[in-house]
Amino acid sequence: MPFFYYFDPYYWIILVPAMLIALIAQIQVSSTFNRYSRVQSSRGFTGAQAAEAVLRAHGVTGVTIERVGGNLTDHYDPRTNVIRLSQGVYDSPSVAALGVAAHEAGHAVQYAEHYGPIKLRTAVIPLCNIGSQLSILLIIIGLILYSGPLFGVGVILFAVAVFGQLITLPVEFNASRRAVETLESARLLDGGELAGAKKVLRAAAMTYVAALLMSALQLLRFVLIFLGRNNRGGGRD
Repeated sequence: MPFFYYFDPYYWIILVPAMLIALIAQIQVSSTFNRYSRVQSSRGFTGAQAAEAVLRAHGVTGVTIERVGGNLTDHYDPRTNVIRLSQGVYDSPSVAALGVAAHEAGHAVQYAEHYGPIKLRTAVIPLCNIGSQLSILLIIIGLILYSGPLFGVGVILFAVAVFGQLITLPVEFNASRRAVETLESARLLDGGELAGAKKVLRAAAMTYVAALLMSALQLLRFVLIFLGRNNRGGGRD
């Protein structure tokens, strides 16, 4: 029976709950950011100034801070050594804006200090991209044709992509820790405001955790489907 007509109980048992967790995490980060974007910092520093403070605190120079369009499109580009902050972050003195901007500056500091996990992530990104692009296709073809070799290659490539997500976690948590430490030490936020910034960064980090969980459970689902079909089909190649 073709894969596409095969009833897959693992989709409902394994993948759907993970998808719901990922959706909840995304809703949480949006709602938390929106909540604290309405809370203005008492000292009036903007997101761009917070990013500059993080860089200055760690002695990092030569990093440009630019505006970029969109909402929550903030990122650090190591190829051009540029921190790009969205319009709602760059000029905003909100607690959420300072937290996000400081986090992105934390990534710039990681590259400047040759932080181990980010060097590892940079090295494996090309392999992870290949894995994410080809793995699902090979896995599905392997399932349809009962081909163990094709399925195995697909699983390996998918596992590489999952590994890329795994090593992203310490990178993101470390950038947030650097951000919070500087926001506190440079007195950019007071105690209550700092707690709000922590909530914004924690919610953002949970989206990475949820994405990793969903990918890992997707991998488990494919393996269980393949093993089940092999048992019924006599292990055809």
